[in-house]
Amino acid sequence: MATIYDVARIAGVSPKTVSRVLNGDAPVGQATREAVQAAIAQLDYVPSNAARMMRSQRSGLIGLITGAISMSPEPNQPAGLPELFIVQGIQKSLANSGMTLMIADTGGVVEKAAPLIDTFLRHRVEGLIYVAEYHQKVALPVISDGTPMILANCFDDRGTPAILPDDKRGQLDLVARLITAGHRRIGYLTLRPEIAAGRLRLEGYRAALQAGGIAYDAALVENCDLEGRDGETQLLWEAIDRMLRLANSPTVFCCGNDKMALRVYGILRSMGRKVPTEVSVAGYDNYRVIAETLYPPLTTVDLPYTAMGVRAAQRLMAMISEETREDKGPTLVAGPVYWRDSVTELRPANVSLLKSVREE
Repeated sequence: MATIYDVARIAGVSPKTVSRVLNGDAPVGQATREAVQAAIAQLDYVPSNAARMMRSQRSGLIGLITGAISMSPEPNQPAGLPELFIVQGIQKSLANSGMTLMIADTGGVVEKAAPLIDTFLRHRVEGLIYVAEYHQKVALPVISDGTPMILANCFDDRGTPAILPDDKRGQLDLVARLITAGHRRIGYLTLRPEIAAGRLRLEGYRAALQAGGIAYDAALVENCDLEGRDGETQLLWEAIDRMLRLANSPTVFCCGNDKMALRVYGILRSMGRKVPTEVSVAGYDNYRVIAETLYPPLTTVDLPYTAMGVRAAQRLMAMISEETREDKGPTLVAGPVYWRDSVTELRPANVSLLKSVREE
């Protein structure tokens, strides 16, 4: 059976434009209207009157699907800060919108998302937000009645509007700051490349080196991510030991996340290396329970989860009110570098050089 999305694809317009033609509730150009009507005839599409009636009655409800309440039953998954902060950002943004947020928890089981979406649609929600535990690709069912949906901390192959952390920008900014502080040999203990954050942060690392006129050295990069399982500390110890034995050893280690940086602190101290006077360390996430309590406090990059939640709610409300164009590209949200005492300044930061590296 043909859907409104099939009609939109054949007519070369958005599903919302097809809805406007069907409902006659907004102006549509004559050529566009004829293209939609031709596609409807070609596909023998029959609109759902029930769905159209439901969409015309405002419920004042927003449906949110997450695993933040129960958290994941697999605690070793590559989570940074809990996705609960994204949910809090959404709540803050909707506080004065007149909308009521309905939250359903998957219990960490992605397969439960589809029936939860159906439940929300039966309650006539005006929009949906799906919040993932970490930056990843998801596959959710198509919503055939045109209810707008936003993905937070995830993306799909259909181009559903998404709010994502700018992992590449974050790593680039951190490495650029290290370069301007005089570090030229920058070791990188990465997340595994099969996850989005692992790939994008490595791209940011390489881009910053290139912009700073530093050749990429594969000997300074090692994947040490075992999702927190036994053996990760051994991998880290071996990688650090190997790099420190290089003729031109690194002056700083960038870590895939703050949890990894915590282990690196311990490994360096077990080797008799002082942080940061002998070797500097930087993390990623700004997991404050770790970053602010380590000694010395950890230089790291903020994962802007609360801001992502705010942006997700804002974008959804704009879609509901039709105040935004049909833009399916992801919204990237960057976080600042928190420069703390775990990194030694080999020379004072050159602000103009830092700006040029970032703009490359």
